[in-house]
Amino acid sequence: MIRLAALLCFALLMLASPVVGQQPAAPPGPQGPLTLLEAIRLGRQRGVQATLARINARIANQRIGERRADILPTINGTAAYSRQTQNLQEFGLDIPGLPAKTPDFSLWRFRLGATQTLFDASVFARLRGARDSAAAAGFDAQVVGEIAGATAGLAYLQVQSAQETVKARDADSVVAATLLDQARQLVAAGVSPSIDATRSEVSFQAVRTQLEVARNALDRSRLDLLRSLDLAPGTKLELADSLGLGAVDLPLDPDTAGAYARSHRAELAAERKRTEALRRSASAVRAENLPSVGASGYYQQTAPSFSDLTGTYQVLVGVNVPILDGLRRQVRTREADARVEAQQVHEGDVGNQVETEARQSVLDVASARQRVGIARDQLRLAEQELAEADQRFRAGVAGSVETTNAQSSVIAGRDALIQARVNYGSARVSAYRALGIIDQLQ
Repeated sequence: MIRLAALLCFALLMLASPVVGQQPAAPPGPQGPLTLLEAIRLGRQRGVQATLARINARIANQRIGERRADILPTINGTAAYSRQTQNLQEFGLDIPGLPAKTPDFSLWRFRLGATQTLFDASVFARLRGARDSAAAAGFDAQVVGEIAGATAGLAYLQVQSAQETVKARDADSVVAATLLDQARQLVAAGVSPSIDATRSEVSFQAVRTQLEVARNALDRSRLDLLRSLDLAPGTKLELADSLGLGAVDLPLDPDTAGAYARSHRAELAAERKRTEALRRSASAVRAENLPSVGASGYYQQTAPSFSDLTGTYQVLVGVNVPILDGLRRQVRTREADARVEAQQVHEGDVGNQVETEARQSVLDVASARQRVGIARDQLRLAEQELAEADQRFRAGVAGSVETTNAQSSVIAGRDALIQARVNYGSARVSAYRALGIIDQLQ
């Protein structure tokens, strides 16, 4: 008896005790210089939206346990003590010589009951559907993580662009200062009119303004990068990469890229799981028309005194046969079939969208690479123009207008090259994202 009471108490404590999950620690911040690949990885791990999506995936996984509970045994235990009397006439007992009401008596009761589903096709179908839904939520979390990683990668490229722009404006200011000094010397020697010095000084001040604007853009782009990595705004970051033509290890043929994306994009995998989950749901509704088998029972010990406890039990196995529920199941079946049909249409649309994005992304990579070469030629010609204009200015056969225009061409050429490199880097990140392999970006 003591053993049974202890078992009941233990079972009640286990069922009533809450399970406290340990919260995962936040991923560490960057250690040392930050690379583009590291920025993408941190964006996937630390991005706020990515974190929330992973939490939602964990919630979906817990729903599997809720569905699994329908096929696991349910056990409950009770322990009670009562002091009571009974009215015998309530039970139709009217015996001459006996009182109509019993004297006060005690009753001890210890009971352990259980129920178990032996067969229910609809329950098993819903459990499989919950697993598919959880898998879809996992793919959704992967999608959000990839978007967060791509966002961090693009923010990283913007910081690189701002750094390169600051370097370019520094170089432009050196050239502008040199041209201003030359103009002043030629004006002092009487070779050039004073307007040449004035024009050169205006150009120098314009470059200084552009340098200040570039520095401000660099500070702002750093804040954007820290925000995308969910780091404190005051965190110091050092970028390890520079803008360049990195290798692209991905299929560049549009047909191959489209097929590759269909087999690797998490969005399409999530939609496939949702379609399967809805099919399971429709199957579960149909399975409600099938008989179900369940078992239940209890074991209890009762007695007026604790020392006189006597055990009794009951075991029941039953079959539940659904016959008619007002045609509700038939209506729900048609509704579930319509949901499956709508999801199939949506899955097909997502597949076409995925393939379109993949094809566009590889075209953008090829185009961006070509634009980098064109921008290099543009800068080379602009520097050649500046060198020739400087020679003509020194020789006194041309005014500062030519050098000013040539310097503007150099500035435009440098900006074009920086932007072309940024576009190429962005196209690479977008292509890896469109193909579903952004974590492989090198």
